[in-house]
Amino acid sequence: MEGYCMKCRTKREMKNTKQITMKNGRPATQGVCPVCGTKMFKIGKS
Repeated sequence: MEGYCMKCRTKREMKNTKQITMKNGRPATQGVCPVCGTKMFKIGKS
């Protein structure tokens, strides 16, 4: 799944993705940037 890395400022393919639920109850996907290792999020069901 592709997400936006805030540190690299570009869209990248996330690795180690997992489905989470945010505090407000909305679904999201959390992963890690393969280049810099920063956490990445994609809001919405996937």
